[in-house]
Amino acid sequence: MRHELVIFDCDGVLVDSEPTSNRIMAENLTRHGLPLTAEQSMELFVGCSMAGVKERAISLGAELPDDWVEQVYSEEYACLRKGVPLVSGIPELLKRLDAAGISCCVASNGSQDKMRITLGQNGLWERFHPNAMFSAHELGVSKPDPGLFQTAASQFQVQARDCVVIEDSTSGVTAAIRAGMRCLGYAAHDDGARLRELGAEVFHEMAEVPALLGL
Repeated sequence: MRHELVIFDCDGVLVDSEPTSNRIMAENLTRHGLPLTAEQSMELFVGCSMAGVKERAISLGAELPDDWVEQVYSEEYACLRKGVPLVSGIPELLKRLDAAGISCCVASNGSQDKMRITLGQNGLWERFHPNAMFSAHELGVSKPDPGLFQTAASQFQVQARDCVVIEDSTSGVTAAIRAGMRCLGYAAHDDGARLRELGAEVFHEMAEVPALLGL
């Protein structure tokens, strides 16, 4: 199988930002009438756009102000600025892909402002911005809709069948499958059963990816 473009999710795939983000989310929603732990927040919201989080939280009983998205982003960004590491094995994987001549980009339901913080402190903002970075906030379409991935493939002039998506969320895997793209499901904290059921090829360490790509 030929691979011309690898599309990375950002949070939880390139950067290990999910623990911090979900701790802030849980604390915020608890203050707004929806008591949650960070683990419950991850279970409910990983892979969602922030607008999607707001809608679901309200349906579960949270009382949120109109400007809640801006408020929670402000809290989250302040914590992320203190430091967020790359996912283990990402620098080595990117080097392998570069050596193989395979293009890379990032497609995220998060905002570019968030990626500027998380990727910027790890030297990847300059690599991906602006031509290899696709944000749901800017494009107006979010996973599980396949439009984010389809836009990335179109910009790189690559067919869907020649793309590989690396995702860690059910919404991301769903978007990749809907786009007709091969999807590798990164399961860092569990057996990946939910990702596998949706059609992803599950792996647990970034060091596994080159072999999965035939490199």
